[in-house]
Amino acid sequence: MAKEKIRQPIDRFSGHADLYAQYRIDYPPELYDFIGSLIQNRHIAWDCATGNGQVAGALASFFEQVEATDISETQLILAVQKPNIHYQLGSAEQAPFADNTFDLITVAQAIHWFNVDAFHGEVRRVAKPGGIIAEWGYGLVQLGSDLDGIMLDFYRNRIGPYWDPQRVHIDEEYATLPFPFLDAQRATFTARKHWTLDRFLNYLRTWSAVRQYLYENESDPVTELGEELKPIWGEQEREVRFSIFLRVGRV
Repeated sequence: MAKEKIRQPIDRFSGHADLYAQYRIDYPPELYDFIGSLIQNRHIAWDCATGNGQVAGALASFFEQVEATDISETQLILAVQKPNIHYQLGSAEQAPFADNTFDLITVAQAIHWFNVDAFHGEVRRVAKPGGIIAEWGYGLVQLGSDLDGIMLDFYRNRIGPYWDPQRVHIDEEYATLPFPFLDAQRATFTARKHWTLDRFLNYLRTWSAVRQYLYENESDPVTELGEELKPIWGEQEREVRFSIFLRVGRV
């Protein structure tokens, strides 16, 4: 029988890795505290699809060693540097690690891009018995009742056709993606930021759908959105909120 062909990984972020490194959000301490409460040992962790290393950098504070992989060399060049983080190119579906290596495996805002079954096969292979797998993401930003309607229209209608099909898994909070691990549980957290309008608009420019819109239309949809938001937002900083959904299990 022929071996099943593994789908090639998708890279939507190398072309704007500099923006990604500057403007993507980090995650609240409460999320890491929750994951940490489930971990038996803190020797070595793998952050898969690390991007610019936001999660790897956080894990390095309480793990002896962190291995971090991504399919984007450009992202890794710009990643957070700490002595106990080792970065390398590698896909989720074919991990460059030995069996029974990791106490913790993390994936932030990325599993919807994977061949999930193939990745979970690798998780079972490279995790230590009893190791923890933690997968999380976040959906549409919340700005407050005076701006949320404008943002929802931008998200669904203006750039909606430019999202990859995998985006539906974010909207569904990974509810339909398999998670075949023991003691599976879910938790939610909120990341709160205080941003100027310019800072927020640059965050939007990291969205893969915005980049695709730019590519196809040679115009920036975020600029027009900014003109619509400015009379309400003003020059001051405003609280923006990201609802983070987490699922964890034991291998």
